[in-house]
Amino acid sequence: MTTQTETRTDAISNEDLQRLVEFAQLVTAARDAMSDEIVFRLAGAFSEGMTLLDRLTRNEGLMRLLQVLDRQESQNMLIAVSDAIHAASQEISAAPPATGGIGCMLRMARDPGTQEGLRLLSIIGQHLSHSLREQHRRGG
Repeated sequence: MTTQTETRTDAISNEDLQRLVEFAQLVTAARDAMSDEIVFRLAGAFSEGMTLLDRLTRNEGLMRLLQVLDRQESQNMLIAVSDAIHAASQEISAAPPATGGIGCMLRMARDPGTQEGLRLLSIIGQHLSHSLREQHRRGG
């Protein structure tokens, strides 16, 4: 019985030793692959990334946008816009080209979807104008 236990212990330690050897070979291969040029390029990319991150975090408008986008209602709006863009892309690609003319414009104007779209753009425009005026009033 002791012989079987010793054999099993030896098998496990041999497997562990084999894994350790494979890991050492992997580390050695990675070290050999790291030429001076690769290290220089990685350092340059890291430096550029840090510069970009610094510029982004100093951008007050972008930071404000990220704060607004973190709100649940903004995320819902982004999801709705994404869904709308996808649906519009499919609908436009499947539909024949518009015929044009006043009649086509009137039919489109009567569509509730068109009216809702114009309403959405109008509300966004009102809020955008108000915000811009406030910024200029404050000297921004």
